[in-house]
Amino acid sequence: MIIPMDLLVDLASERLGGRVIAANDEFFAPKENLVKEGDPVWDPDKFTSRGKWMDGWETRRRREPGHDWAVVRLGIAGVVHHTIVDTAHFTGNFPESASVEAIDLPSNPTLVELVRDPGRWTEIVSRTPLRGDAQNEFPVAHPGPVTHVRLVTYPDGGVARLRVLGEPVPPTGLLDGEHELDLALLHNGARAIDCSDRHYSSPNRMLVPGRARGMWDGWETRRRRGAGNDWAVVRLAGRGTIGRVEVDTAYFKGNAPGSTDVEAIDAARASIGDLRFAAWSTLLPEKPVKPDSRHIWSELEEVGPVTHLRLNIHPDGGIARFRAFGRSDTPWTSIS
Repeated sequence: MIIPMDLLVDLASERLGGRVIAANDEFFAPKENLVKEGDPVWDPDKFTSRGKWMDGWETRRRREPGHDWAVVRLGIAGVVHHTIVDTAHFTGNFPESASVEAIDLPSNPTLVELVRDPGRWTEIVSRTPLRGDAQNEFPVAHPGPVTHVRLVTYPDGGVARLRVLGEPVPPTGLLDGEHELDLALLHNGARAIDCSDRHYSSPNRMLVPGRARGMWDGWETRRRRGAGNDWAVVRLAGRGTIGRVEVDTAYFKGNAPGSTDVEAIDAARASIGDLRFAAWSTLLPEKPVKPDSRHIWSELEEVGPVTHLRLNIHPDGGIARFRAFGRSDTPWTSIS
């Protein structure tokens, strides 16, 4: 199944907790820029004491054999499907080629473990030539979960951003069936897999931790001019029972939906096409929604264990956060 790239999650994003924890060199521009959330910017008049300011990671010119590298601890462990090595604004100073390696170390490894034992890393993108001032996209076929990646650049140069696009997986032992948790949270292993419209932003933006920081920090659809309503399908972290849902319209004041309802289904491994035409059950009947407000409902219909939720908004608009609190002991990764 081909997954649209904008419905995958940037597992390395600083916004989601990703960090560049080591690099062999950052003479011209710091390694932390690799995982910044926004697009790279260009300021022709900005300089540092070491040369032209660049919005990215840039090493010195290498005068001996070898290559440069940076290690990223992902903000969310997951299965990687695509990587993007973005060389935006690097025109004469980008690497000739690059590769990407990955490792699954769910504990808290030391830098010695990560850097000095190359045999533990798996190459998920082989060494490939790069284009300057471009988004270099590479598909990945690596079935297992990943917690860290290492970007290797040959021989030196600058990279603006590294995007690691994939599917979150639940942390080991999180879903114990006893403790209530947000089964729609990205960091717990959930992901939006389909939606009616993502003109302004991906529905995955409403599944991040914490309250929204602005109107841009959520899911918003274009203005609907025809019949029907907008919707988003969330694959939960695991099969579970839902006891409480939350819909937050923070910062959406003139563009909040008029009402919302939530449907549920137990359809492990169902395709997106199958889900679109499946028989969903009502979990939360249609409720009015206020602008810039947090709505919590615990009086839900009895539907039993479910794997997916469909958030319906009427007719369109923006949702800052969507939460679904419940219990599960079956991660989506183990459902056959």
